[in-house]
Amino acid sequence: MNPWRGLRGLPREIWVLFAVALVNRAGTMALPFLVLYLTRVREMPAGDAGLALVVYGVGALCTAPLSGRLSDWAGPVRVMQASLFLSGLLLVVFPFVRGLVPILAITLAWSLAGEAFRPACLACVSDLVASDRRKSAFAVIRLAVNLGMSVGPAIGGLLAVVSFPALYLVDGATSILAGIVLTFSAWPVAARSSPIRHLLQTAAPEGAADFAPAEGIDIAAASRPARLLADRRLLWFLAAMIPVMVVFFQHATSFPLFLVQELRMPETAYGMMFPINTLLIVILEVPLNLAMVRWPHGPALALGALLCGAGFGALAFARGIAGIAATVVIWTFGEMILLPGSAAYAADIAPRDRRGQYMGLYSMTFSAAFAFGPWIGIQVFDRFGGATLWGAAFACGILSAAMMWRLQASPAES
Repeated sequence: MNPWRGLRGLPREIWVLFAVALVNRAGTMALPFLVLYLTRVREMPAGDAGLALVVYGVGALCTAPLSGRLSDWAGPVRVMQASLFLSGLLLVVFPFVRGLVPILAITLAWSLAGEAFRPACLACVSDLVASDRRKSAFAVIRLAVNLGMSVGPAIGGLLAVVSFPALYLVDGATSILAGIVLTFSAWPVAARSSPIRHLLQTAAPEGAADFAPAEGIDIAAASRPARLLADRRLLWFLAAMIPVMVVFFQHATSFPLFLVQELRMPETAYGMMFPINTLLIVILEVPLNLAMVRWPHGPALALGALLCGAGFGALAFARGIAGIAATVVIWTFGEMILLPGSAAYAADIAPRDRRGQYMGLYSMTFSAAFAFGPWIGIQVFDRFGGATLWGAAFACGILSAAMMWRLQASPAES
């Protein structure tokens, strides 16, 4: 029995997005090497180079809700096109910029442009796929991202040995190439334009040159930013995501510090963990989400959050490469369940004309966790040690799981 057979009914546009995400992420090498580039090529102090990462994180945090709102107004495809082309051009220019303030300025612009892609892509998938297919569709997009990310930084490492500027030029070129692929692919009108505009166009009387709304309809009120804070389900869901996402982003900071400083392992031990995570995602994430397609959102997301917390929490007891690898397997299964499922839940509870805004706020939780989670983890690790940090990680996973269990989804629109 083919575990991938459930993908046959996905629309062709999902596979276009798969190709776009794969091309874009296969060129992702500028951000992972940003600090090295600034310290070695531009000879900036480590503190200034770290400030550039903070600026990038702030930009990502700000652009997520803005991208979502623009997706509802102009259409997610147009936002993705603008993101890919603008970020590509900024990356091509980046090696020619000198001085702390100009570098911070272009880093902020690069973040605002590049990070706008994710909310728009999530909104586009939500529009293209019905509720019962969204988990598998989001898993397909994550497959493209992970395949690309397994290639991009590796190529970036080779380019960095030869020429750091070439690394930025290649990253920019792949973003532009992804934008070209997206631009020359056929898209439904509803995906290219905003839902409100499409609704007005399709409601127009046949033969009418322009559709004039009936007297008394408040178009200004219809286009006014939605009061998302009134949706208690959304607020509860976002609050439930933050603890487990803070835990998840420890894999890039506190996790390697713990291995090297506390367990006295070589840096290569940390590098060995990445293929385990990537291989599991590539082989199992799509079939796993196809198998769980009928699971209610609450229990599925609770299981994902619990496994993430348990995987990192188990580091308090792990010793040796085999034990560390086992913890990576545990939290990777949590990641494979939680991330596609949480995107599907956000799409299910979002009204059709506000999907971009919902996905923007959903993406903002990742940006916030990425901006503050690593710093919090390092502070706890430095002051109290690994056992306390991983015990707190397990507690955060339990907290998120308990909150996720209470989630209820009555899809606003399939």
